[in-house]
Amino acid sequence: MTDELLARHRAVMPSWMSLLYEEPIEIVHAHDRRMTDSQGRTYLDFFAGVLTNSMGYDVAEIGDAVRKQLDTGILHTSTLYLIRSQVELAERIAKLSGIPDAKVFFTNSGSEANDTALMLATQYRRSNQVLAMRNSYHGRSFGTVAITGNRGWSASALSPVKVNYVHGGYRYRSPFRDLPDAAYIDACVADLQDVLDTATAGDVACLIAEPIQGVGGFSLPPDGLFRAMKEVLDAYGVLFISDEVQTGWGRTGEHFWGIEAHGVTPDMMTFAKGLGNGLAVGGVVARGEVLDCFQAQSFSTFGGNPVSMAGATAVLDYIKDHNLQANCAARGAQLLSGLQAANSPLVAEVRGKGLMIGVELIKPGTTEPNVPAAARMLEETKNRGLLIGKGGLHGNVLRLGPPMTLTADEAQEGLNILVDALKATHAALA
Repeated sequence: MTDELLARHRAVMPSWMSLLYEEPIEIVHAHDRRMTDSQGRTYLDFFAGVLTNSMGYDVAEIGDAVRKQLDTGILHTSTLYLIRSQVELAERIAKLSGIPDAKVFFTNSGSEANDTALMLATQYRRSNQVLAMRNSYHGRSFGTVAITGNRGWSASALSPVKVNYVHGGYRYRSPFRDLPDAAYIDACVADLQDVLDTATAGDVACLIAEPIQGVGGFSLPPDGLFRAMKEVLDAYGVLFISDEVQTGWGRTGEHFWGIEAHGVTPDMMTFAKGLGNGLAVGGVVARGEVLDCFQAQSFSTFGGNPVSMAGATAVLDYIKDHNLQANCAARGAQLLSGLQAANSPLVAEVRGKGLMIGVELIKPGTTEPNVPAAARMLEETKNRGLLIGKGGLHGNVLRLGPPMTLTADEAQEGLNILVDALKATHAALA
């Protein structure tokens, strides 16, 4: 059955829409943090649909909220009509953002949210010049591919904006990697200043950055980098956009938004993924004058639809009621310390915050990316009942982003599998 479905998939789906595993799986049922495939095998989920199923699966409070909306018969009205749940959720997000006089616009995805933020910044600043981080990823749309600093995800060299990339987000392979934190920040800020002074016409629209680079392998700079960068940006009037598509809603544990670790308030934040727990929802929260800068009419057909708003509101309530930010901090510390203690010769670095953990794999005794080991690790963990992801500039980083509801016992179960799989992978590739 799986082979037949795979053949049909390949016949009608694009070749660039990749699937995980040598033998891809079809998920047919899920509950809590476990998923079952069409062959009846059950897995502990440590990737959460790319950090989207943030609460896990079959959560009664979220299902009940969605069913209540479905019972009204209204799945969609469009933003041409008042939507009470949209206004109420926007009010909550505006307050949570910490951005002064904030307004919110809802979209269907992170790509669309980042594309909207780009359009707002370039309109507000009357400039098509954009700064982005090396090793970054911001989406699949034409505009967001243009600002993605990771060759593996840059499908086109064509661009609606002029982009320059700056250092800072990926420390392990940075030319400044051996500097202490303060000196690393100084070097990256000096690079930003140099790019502004030499590679641009001066009137740059924005810098967009992920507090923790998701597709880039959960890489992150020292805390405080973006505060120091924003001081430079403010001197030029350049807007700062924090891409919180993967880092938002308390997943990093120590803060509700990833950017808070840097002690700075951005001009705009984009969000998506975990807010919907599988429902299509994204958006931009920004200073009111920035979000209001369009001189033409616009609306969103599906963005902020009543069903997604009901589910997203229930997700926010669930995060608060179950103190999931604290749970992310505790479970993340458990996984980080356990992986670091494993001391595998394949592992160059275990990094991240909360339940965003990257494990960079190298060929033992070198810093050379170990792509075969990452591929093998996905198979070894799957065979032991654990689903993980991979990413990084070279595809050699294991990505762990379990649902935020992960329990201590489940964290230990997943950790044991990971350590065992590292040993098996090292032995197989030695």
